[in-house]
Amino acid sequence: MTYKLRNIANKLWLLSIMAAAMVLPTSCKDSESYTDLLRDEQRAVNSFLAWQNVEISVPEDSIFVSGNDAPFYRMDDDGTIYMQVVNPGDPKDRPADGDQVYFRFRRQNLKYLYETGVATWVGNMNNLGTNTFPTSFILGNKVYPSTTQFGTGIQLPMKYLGYYSEVNLVLKSYSGFPEDQTACIPYLMNIKYFKPEY
Repeated sequence: MTYKLRNIANKLWLLSIMAAAMVLPTSCKDSESYTDLLRDEQRAVNSFLAWQNVEISVPEDSIFVSGNDAPFYRMDDDGTIYMQVVNPGDPKDRPADGDQVYFRFRRQNLKYLYETGVATWVGNMNNLGTNTFPTSFILGNKVYPSTTQFGTGIQLPMKYLGYYSEVNLVLKSYSGFPEDQTACIPYLMNIKYFKPEY
């Protein structure tokens, strides 16, 4: 008799676990898988780029069309970085690997823009006061925390352009700020680059 009761209790316990498992996905709808987050990121980027002129590769001569209406160039095979050159800067004054590059930026959350239709600019673009923390990176460096805190994507324009250039970058989270990578947040960044003496 005890065996039968234990057997029935085990079956009821198993059924309750199965019922909970069936209910769990609907009650945890707010948590998305990493695959879902990547899909949402791709949708947000595609939605933004659908309204832009897009070139699928870097020009062979590395001479980019520039201006506010210039195309966004896909800068890598995976499509994690798209660059629009607003101002190419001084082509005769370009940084080399190991050089320090100062920059000012502002950015918009493209996922939020996709979901709501609005997104505010945030960053240090207009904070030019003496108490403003300077933002810089060492070109080509992927080790120093002062450089890696901004991600690898912001360095890419300096491989093609001169100091005092300005670009708009569409950065998927993989190439963006490390803090945005886990949540797969893509950004549109407006960046101006300066020499260290600036």
